[in-house]
Amino acid sequence: MCGISGIIVFNESDRKYLDKINVSVKTIKKRGTDNSEIFKHNNVALGHTRLAVIDTSEAANQPLTDVSGRYTIVFNGEFYNYREHREKLLKQGVSFKSKSDSEVLLNLFIKEGISCLEKVNGFFAFAIYDKINETLFIARDRIGIKPLLIYKDENKFIFASEMKAILSYGIHKDIDKVSLLNYFQLSYIPGTQSIFKDVSKLTPGTFIKIEKGKIKYQSYYKIPHPKISISDISYEDAKRKLFDMLDKSVSLRLVSDVPLGAFLSGGIDSSVIVALAARHTNNLNTFSIGYKDEPFFDETKYAELVAKKYNTNHTVFRLSNDDLFENLFDVLDYIDEPFGDSSALPVYILSKYTRQKVTVALSGDGADEMFAGYNKHLAHYLAKKKSLINSSIKAGLLLWEILPKSRNNKLFNRIRQIYKYSEGLKINEKERYWRWCSYINEKEAKKLLITKYNEKDYHKRKKLILNEIDNNSGLSELLYTDMHLVLQNDMLTKVDSMSMANNLEVRTPFLDHNLVDFVFSLPDDFKINNSFRKRILQDTFKEYLPNELYNRPKQGFEVPLLKWLKNELKSMITDDLLNDDFIISQNIFNIDQIRMLKKQLFSNNPTEVQSQIWNLIVFQYWWKKYFI
Repeated sequence: MCGISGIIVFNESDRKYLDKINVSVKTIKKRGTDNSEIFKHNNVALGHTRLAVIDTSEAANQPLTDVSGRYTIVFNGEFYNYREHREKLLKQGVSFKSKSDSEVLLNLFIKEGISCLEKVNGFFAFAIYDKINETLFIARDRIGIKPLLIYKDENKFIFASEMKAILSYGIHKDIDKVSLLNYFQLSYIPGTQSIFKDVSKLTPGTFIKIEKGKIKYQSYYKIPHPKISISDISYEDAKRKLFDMLDKSVSLRLVSDVPLGAFLSGGIDSSVIVALAARHTNNLNTFSIGYKDEPFFDETKYAELVAKKYNTNHTVFRLSNDDLFENLFDVLDYIDEPFGDSSALPVYILSKYTRQKVTVALSGDGADEMFAGYNKHLAHYLAKKKSLINSSIKAGLLLWEILPKSRNNKLFNRIRQIYKYSEGLKINEKERYWRWCSYINEKEAKKLLITKYNEKDYHKRKKLILNEIDNNSGLSELLYTDMHLVLQNDMLTKVDSMSMANNLEVRTPFLDHNLVDFVFSLPDDFKINNSFRKRILQDTFKEYLPNELYNRPKQGFEVPLLKWLKNELKSMITDDLLNDDFIISQNIFNIDQIRMLKKQLFSNNPTEVQSQIWNLIVFQYWWKKYFI
């Protein structure tokens, strides 16, 4: 796990940009504190900052050049099945300087070209430069676990693991107004777009080849389409296959030359990963965080049941709200693109404390999107049915609208959920899914902004995101969309940035592409029914987990935003980031709408306004960092 940066220029006048590689690599130093090096040749510069996980010796430092001196790689990620391919390459007479997976990947590419991607089981973003042909090959993993941002103009092409590394080359910063609108709806920026017009995200499962100034993009993997991939496997056979495939995935992800552990939240997903990991390693290190001041969200008792069952070396980090607040500005300082998912804070803290004991951690990320674990999945399942309950909830929309709503209280959270469900019952399935993914609706988001955006472009992007959903959509189409929208742009972005901010590698066994392919071949009723979400996952591992983990509501975690906004962050809101003069000077936001939101926040009935205010604070903090 590392950070990479690179540039290729297409004319002599822009060669000056090659020297900026040094600054670029320094901006992502936190991603890998073990070593940093630069490679330059003619019109190309590659940089790497290393977190040593497999072969920690200097021989595995990057940029890494093959024994012939022709090819050089910078690689961020892990190639889990590298050992079997190393053995095959050795038998073919290939010489190695190290025992690293990076060098195996480099030589596999030299031998097989782009077809090497089909043989790599792992997560990655990498670039390989051919000194003789002066070509650059760049690829991103199938699911989008590892990030890769790109910038291009007529004179140069830049890529990097993080936005700050791209910006260090001195590119023009022009805010993408459609991305801005999307951000205030979703709390993150979806698709291949970024906050800047000229910076994009390389589509997962895609590679780029740059040769003689020509840039070619090509897809090498797509998640199997649910409409054409459903198998006729029996439920019992599917359970057996799921167990074997996930067990193999976990086993592969235990390869490491440094201390390794696992996150253990107390939910089904992380508990399954721990149960399987414990089959392959003794005294597994496991880590949880508990919330002293927020017992409604504390799941450590469930995590401890799993830890006890599998005799893991378990550590609980018990946090107060003060502990959370002390880390808040570290998170805001690290974010280099507006990202308003407040659960980034506990992920940051968990990563920070976990890193004190291990270098690699397994997580349960991806299971909710694959197996239907979110409330919106059950809501979709129920909304498809004609029932008296649906009719009653739909008729009571005005009542749900005026009742108090909050994520931090069991009763008010249920009212919030019913209100959002009742909204969804009144609209078509595309709009319903979009609404259930959003913090606020389009009308409210548009009220915030006075900056003009391209309405046609906005609807084109939205249509592309929602392309698989129609009024006849089953659950699988929603899960397919979740994998491309929520997982890639929210969940994986959050885990990568917050773990890398603490120099911790996080591995995701549920997202092994072989397992993803299999799960998307299963029919909807294997994943959800009237009683269960994640049905087949829960049934497959029921005998391996404590009974107490079953038949209880899914718990997320919301940081105490409302309390902070009304107290510790009040002066930041009123005197700084949302100050009237500052808002007017930016010429981005509708000052009347901002004033209304502030008034509501400090009233006795703030409803859910804290989410909008938080997204504004995150954006404003980011804007001041990059524009003032």
